[in-house]
Amino acid sequence: MSDHAPRGDAGAPRAQVGPNPQHLLTTLLGEYLDSDDASLPSMAVVAILREFGISEPSARAALSRLTKRGLIAVRGSGRPPVYHLTPQAIARHRARMDHFLSFGARPRQWTGEWVTVSFSIPQSAQPQSGQTQSGQAQSGQAQTGQAPRHAVRKALGALGFARLYDSVWIRPGSDPAPVSQALRDILDDVDGARWSVMITRFAEETGPHGPAAAYDLAGLASAYEAFIARYSDLRVAVRNGDVDATRALVARTSVMDSWRKFPDIDPDLPEHLLPAPWPRQAARELMLEIHSALGSLAEARLIEVATPYWPDAASWITHFEASEVAASVSGDGIGGDGFGGDGIGGNG
Repeated sequence: MSDHAPRGDAGAPRAQVGPNPQHLLTTLLGEYLDSDDASLPSMAVVAILREFGISEPSARAALSRLTKRGLIAVRGSGRPPVYHLTPQAIARHRARMDHFLSFGARPRQWTGEWVTVSFSIPQSAQPQSGQTQSGQAQSGQAQTGQAPRHAVRKALGALGFARLYDSVWIRPGSDPAPVSQALRDILDDVDGARWSVMITRFAEETGPHGPAAAYDLAGLASAYEAFIARYSDLRVAVRNGDVDATRALVARTSVMDSWRKFPDIDPDLPEHLLPAPWPRQAARELMLEIHSALGSLAEARLIEVATPYWPDAASWITHFEASEVAASVSGDGIGGDGFGGDGIGGNG
């Protein structure tokens, strides 16, 4: 699968292909725990992550890092430590799981409006008083000018914007508030910086100079096709009843771990701007079939693995299912729990 950077979140680890322990543990917590009353022993986490080939030191490091990020917290002062999900993390997990499962359920309601950002930042700042060595001053200027420019681009990517031209960024929708606040936070104290946020329409929306040029749609289509190719054999095995509980836990988690990138990297453009055929629906249907069919088996395996270290695991472990909530899609929303980054802007 292609490595596209998803939109970033301060609260959770950066998504990536492969068994990243933090990201994997976040996926598992979101899928199988939904109560902050559950006391999760550290050895149970070590045993669970061992199912995915994660070593004990890596599992403990993941616990430590997720604690620092506020996704989990230590309960009491006993040894070995016991963890629990924070209420904030549970609410975020639920919202994100609904977002992952609902994404692509129906076409975006399109108004033709785009949030457009244009900005200008001086190439360099004025030399500090007393600096007379030109090389020293130029070095300071370059650093000063580059830092806010990088911060703006990072913030725009995290909010789902793609670069249309050098300093013109766009995203579908009509809500300027989040990006306006982000630009104020970054640029209000930068000498000479100017920026504008506009709601715009393209005179030739589908032409070669239209908004689709800002996106790497070919790369995104390839990522969806790679997802389909990767999991098609698994779907056949699921339909044939050839997936046992041990395989179900790893397979179901892998599918969600791979799918969850798409709501963050796919700009959800209106259908008339997408190349045909567009593979997202086929990928979504494959994900939902596997995710739904393997839920109970994966839950059973998780309980089996955790119970020797967590006797009441069966009382707390559950599995997230696609719900009626997941059938609705926000036409202008950006899923932002902190698995984010730069979107899929082809020019940025």
